[in-house]
Amino acid sequence: MKKPDISLLFGFAALYDGLLGVAFLLFPAAIFNAFGVPQPNHFGYIQFPALILITFAIMFIQIAADPCAYRDLIPYGIMFKASYCLVVFGWWLLRGIPYMWKPFAVADLAFLLLFIGAYSATGRQERTS
Repeated sequence: MKKPDISLLFGFAALYDGLLGVAFLLFPAAIFNAFGVPQPNHFGYIQFPALILITFAIMFIQIAADPCAYRDLIPYGIMFKASYCLVVFGWWLLRGIPYMWKPFAVADLAFLLLFIGAYSATGRQERTS
């Protein structure tokens, strides 16, 4: 994976997580209703993770700006994506989970694998520079 590809990857991840974060922050009821999922008893349970998505989106913008310089942030993105995947795939396999969360888990699994590749590639680029 080349530096421009890594920058594009993290730029896309920033856009993806940022838009999701803003959507869940501002319109949680509409999203839950659109998928026929019961709403939580308080939207703070959704808005806090939404703000975490926005925070990670900002971090991904930083990485996109210079993947080698900000390589040390990539493992946090890997752990972030792994955390979501573990929760959703775990519940999906054990007891089921509303469909609404499944496409995000599949997308995050793809990001997770690509982030691992980016982390490895930036390490090689550092050694050859």
